[in-house]
Amino acid sequence: IRAWHMLDHLAARWDVDLGCLVDDPADLVHLDRLRQCCAVVQHALLTGRVARTLAGLRPGRPLSLGWFRDARLAAWARAGLAAGRYDAVLAFSSAMAPYAMGPAPATTRRVLDMVDVDSEKWRAYAADARLPMRQVWAREARTLLAFERRAAAAFDRTLLVSREEAARFAELAPEVAGRIGWVDNGVDLARFDPALSFPPVTGPASLVFTGRMDYRPNAEAVIWFAETVMPLVRARCPMATFAIVGARPTPEVQALARLPGVEVTGEVPDTRPYIAQAAACVAPLRIARGIQNKVLEAMAMARPVICSPQAFEGVHALPGRDLLVADSPEAWADGIAAVLAGQHPGLGERARRAVEAGHDWSATLRALDAALEADPARRQTQEAAA
Repeated sequence: IRAWHMLDHLAARWDVDLGCLVDDPADLVHLDRLRQCCAVVQHALLTGRVARTLAGLRPGRPLSLGWFRDARLAAWARAGLAAGRYDAVLAFSSAMAPYAMGPAPATTRRVLDMVDVDSEKWRAYAADARLPMRQVWAREARTLLAFERRAAAAFDRTLLVSREEAARFAELAPEVAGRIGWVDNGVDLARFDPALSFPPVTGPASLVFTGRMDYRPNAEAVIWFAETVMPLVRARCPMATFAIVGARPTPEVQALARLPGVEVTGEVPDTRPYIAQAAACVAPLRIARGIQNKVLEAMAMARPVICSPQAFEGVHALPGRDLLVADSPEAWADGIAAVLAGQHPGLGERARRAVEAGHDWSATLRALDAALEADPARRQTQEAAA
């Protein structure tokens, strides 16, 4: 979502060459749409990822880089950089940074949108993992942080998804703290508009969670919520239901459908009908980096939102006024029961106003424009040196 809004924004102002990876052949149908807004679209279909990642394993090298490595895309990027084709280069995520680090004229502006500090996610995975995966995730956290620091040193500007995430990376990489900034996530306020009408979904749920369900933080969140919080909620509100809405549910997530009041939809063509018809949306993530789009989208739809402290990070809103934040099973049950009983009138409307004020893409992306515009004095110095 973030990458698309950045691309759409930049394509209106720049001639854009897009280099991208495709991990699902079904996504190839979208190439024509991309070619409508880009001067060039160079894509690579990733296959044999596990074998390629293991083959590229080196001491001190994070597995993430091998997972996202494609020799053809790298050669295309190197050629464009070396030829001086670009005034500016934007790499989206630390895993894509190597594609933008080849030799280029000194006047080429390089910006890395790291989005999240991914090494911190692997560190969190290692903290509660068993051997041998604890060692694997700990190694990834260590080696990826070292690479993130090298990458940030090689780019003119490094962006993250929130002020909090930027501050955390500045602590981890103090040598580049002066070149770190952030671009807040926005939300498509026209698409996620409570005034829109949607066809009814079968048995609209009291509570809804949306997200890709083979992503570990999402899967762990709904498993914990369904097994730990829902029994407390249903003890107070026996008719309460919980819908897990998202593609590729893992077997463990699919198994939650056996629990009373829990539905696992799998992939749906549009999540908005589920959000619009829910009494509340929940985001019980315990591992989360940056700003959660699922929270912004539910707020934009003027739905009451209950989220964990981790999912609240980076959201420009006031807990208790615009949304509810819960940090224990009992607090979750209390908050949900209060919302279902109508004790928070206007919570959804205030949520909508909060994202209108703090998460409009047209406003948040101004920071991206500023990052891509090289300082005039610096550019003159570089040109003189060249």
